[in-house]
Amino acid sequence: HVQLVESGGGSVQAGGSLRLSCAAAGYTSKTGCVAWFRQLPGKEREGVASFTTGGGRTYYADSVKGRFTISKNVAKTTLFLQMNSLKPEDTAMYYCAAGYTIATYDYWGQGTQVTVS
Repeated sequence: HVQLVESGGGSVQAGGSLRLSCAAAGYTSKTGCVAWFRQLPGKEREGVASFTTGGGRTYYADSVKGRFTISKNVAKTTLFLQMNSLKPEDTAMYYCAAGYTIATYDYWGQGTQVTVS
């Protein structure tokens, strides 16, 4: 049974930083992908950053390149999203996701709210 639980969201002023965490219980894959998405009410979910579990390749949306960093702990049980130089347009609900093939996500967390003012 796979469970993803996000934490670390909150309210911050523009220019500040937050670090999101996603505890991934029961998930292992050498061919899959883990990622962070975000979504505003009434809008489509947007991919923010992803990390392939096999080769460790990363992907970032253009809107966050140079500001956000996706990483995992050594035990591969927790996914992080370090967010620096936050902007008001980064305000959204942030979700972590995991899947067994590239760009396919089978599991989602419940989300953590990030508000930048």
